[in-house]
Amino acid sequence: MRCPYCNTDNDRVIDSRSAADGFSIRRRRECLACARRFTTYERMEETPLRVVKKDGSRVPFDRGQILKGMLKACEKRPVSMEDLEKITATIERKLTEMFDREVGSKYIGSLVMEELKKLDQVAYVRFASVYREFKDVEQFVQELRPLLENQVSSRSGGTA
Repeated sequence: MRCPYCNTDNDRVIDSRSAADGFSIRRRRECLACARRFTTYERMEETPLRVVKKDGSRVPFDRGQILKGMLKACEKRPVSMEDLEKITATIERKLTEMFDREVGSKYIGSLVMEELKKLDQVAYVRFASVYREFKDVEQFVQELRPLLENQVSSRSGGTA
């Protein structure tokens, strides 16, 4: 493994344990050249899942795309990188359990929205506005309406 700091290919494993998702191994390493530490993850190689995009094209599944979309939606929000990694791992696990070869990008987007809705409502609305490609303010308001109704009913003790 090359050190991300000095690019030397000489390190030792300090600690090795199963990652939180249970499907990977987390390793703490120390570079023997510069003495800096870094973390790597080892995952089992599987049959690659392909994503069917809106235009019908097929691309290899990339968990980084999910993380990138959520990072954009969570910009300047009090959401930790650890939470986003957990969500990404959860979504990846669901997809590999449910699909053998191909999955639609719409389904992946709906899973991301479901998880963001639980985590941070502002991030959820940001993601939904891009994912659903709102054409006007009315579509945006329709997405917000259930969230606002939930807040009103929870403040009034569930009575309408």
